[in-house]
Amino acid sequence: MGTVNLENKTILITGVAGFIGSNLVKKIYQETPSAKVIGIDNINTYYDVTLKESRLNELAKYPGFNFIKGNIADKSLVMELFEKNKPTVVVNLAAQAGVRYSITNPDAYLESNLIGFFNILEACRQCDTLEHLVYASSSSVYGSNKKNPQSIDDKTDNPVSLYAASKKSNELMAHAYSKLYNIPSTGLRFFTVYGPAGRPDMAYFGFASKLVKGETIKLFNYGNCKRDFTYIDDVVEGVIRVMKISPDKKNGEDGLPIPPYAIYNIGNQKPENLQDFVQILCEELIQVDVLPKNYDLENHKELVPMQPGDVSVTYADIDTLERDFGYKPSTSLRTGLRKFAEWYAEFYK
Repeated sequence: MGTVNLENKTILITGVAGFIGSNLVKKIYQETPSAKVIGIDNINTYYDVTLKESRLNELAKYPGFNFIKGNIADKSLVMELFEKNKPTVVVNLAAQAGVRYSITNPDAYLESNLIGFFNILEACRQCDTLEHLVYASSSSVYGSNKKNPQSIDDKTDNPVSLYAASKKSNELMAHAYSKLYNIPSTGLRFFTVYGPAGRPDMAYFGFASKLVKGETIKLFNYGNCKRDFTYIDDVVEGVIRVMKISPDKKNGEDGLPIPPYAIYNIGNQKPENLQDFVQILCEELIQVDVLPKNYDLENHKELVPMQPGDVSVTYADIDTLERDFGYKPSTSLRTGLRKFAEWYAEFYK
């Protein structure tokens, strides 16, 4: 595996106003202040824009950070970005997120996740400074696989949502470009990322907002869902480690490149039952006075059937991540939800 030095290098991050993107920028500047980070985001209205703007405001304090408002589906903009900035590492986090939204708004997924990613690959192909492309895939590519934990060697040919299909397509497109043009690329299958200033469309955030309003929360699959919740700081630490080590470029016996291509799971390796999860979330929200001490959770829960596009269990096998990077996420659910609750109390006070 090749080492990628980030000192004084240009790093391009797409989807930089997003949850993972904004936290990644902070972590890069904590570790490598000399880096120059170019961030692009179209600030779409899929969820509350004020949250994206508050994340960007925090990034404005880093002198090396440069933000461009734009859409990666705009090919000429992407090409111009690469030509002008000559990035060493590209981290593609821009995507239309969410499984449920892909059922009502499929067009958004094709634009961002397929056309947008294709534009990034095309620009990478023509960029002679590029040493590593890292891109977001998703645990959703495992579909309704019954095997647990989910391993990168498992079959991923049965997506149950368009979102999952678009993420699997990213992996296939990256593989083709790695093979044809010798582009070192690493895909990361993220498992339910959560934490402060996260995505309001995610269950934990939506639950908090509903509980605060005294509304009833719906637990799908009658509460028998399990999710491998992965805390944001753990995810970002994983991404940084991956950025710095690229798959090797080497030729096969036929003299052609063996694709410098890798995929990893980033998860906590500890699926949590939805019922337990909600219980801990409620306790932590009570702890920070967002909910009253005598809050009756039982009266605010409704057990309902599974939704289309959803899967009942996500459970990451992260042995290869640990083997290649000496790393595995370790934040406990209670610790992570406590930090989220503290942030929530402060942000929405």
